[in-house]
Amino acid sequence: MAEEAVPGERDRLQAVVFDVDGTLVDSERDGHRVAFNLAFEEAGMPDRWEVERYGELLAVSGGKRRLSHYFEQQGMAEEEREELSGRLHVRKTQIFMEMAKEGEIEARPGAGELVDELADAGVRLAVATTGSREWVDPLLDRLFGVKRFEAIVGGDEVPRRKPDPSAYRMALERLGLPAAAAPAIEDSVIGLEAAKAAGLACAVVLNDYTRDQDFSAADVVLDGFGLPNDPVAVISDPHGLSPPGHLDLDTMRALVAATAPTG
Repeated sequence: MAEEAVPGERDRLQAVVFDVDGTLVDSERDGHRVAFNLAFEEAGMPDRWEVERYGELLAVSGGKRRLSHYFEQQGMAEEEREELSGRLHVRKTQIFMEMAKEGEIEARPGAGELVDELADAGVRLAVATTGSREWVDPLLDRLFGVKRFEAIVGGDEVPRRKPDPSAYRMALERLGLPAAAAPAIEDSVIGLEAAKAAGLACAVVLNDYTRDQDFSAADVVLDGFGLPNDPVAVISDPHGLSPPGHLDLDTMRALVAATAPTG
């Protein structure tokens, strides 16, 4: 059991809060996008989101909001697009869950190894995501074991989705920890902004969709999680953490120490 935080040890790593889509799992391009397109096809609609177009739409967080935004761009009336977005999103989620159960959604290389390393060291695990719990929980369970995550906050549980900090604040509340003791791991600038607004330090693991975003506010940026035998590039390291080509326990501990509040 993890030790309780005590005064004077607020800079000690107590927990790590993970994003899911694009972070723990490479699910956007070959998961959600495919599921959206299958939902369009089933509904008899000609719409298809190509890889590049979907990357642009990811600027809008949350699948239902993304659909509504897309239909608004097509000139659809508000009442019609809200009804259609809701209906399509329900079916898209069902399709995505089927894909996850069939093993078509995999963990990113190095993600499972980091989860194992943190858990073995007694670091508590949490999730703050824009995804809905109905698919997030089963996916986490298949890939990592859902019971390993003490706090899971889905986008359907908070009043506003990222970049609003609500999900991270709720995760910290459920963990009973200060932000300084529980850094985040994200993949997008939307997630980075949410974590920072909640007061968390944030490590970023890039993916193909987020590679060109502005991560100047991040505390460390790597080109993926990396593995000891398959290192990735360290893109930004403003605190001099010197990650060894992969995100590991020592790097997360150093991140917490380097960003600890003073005074």
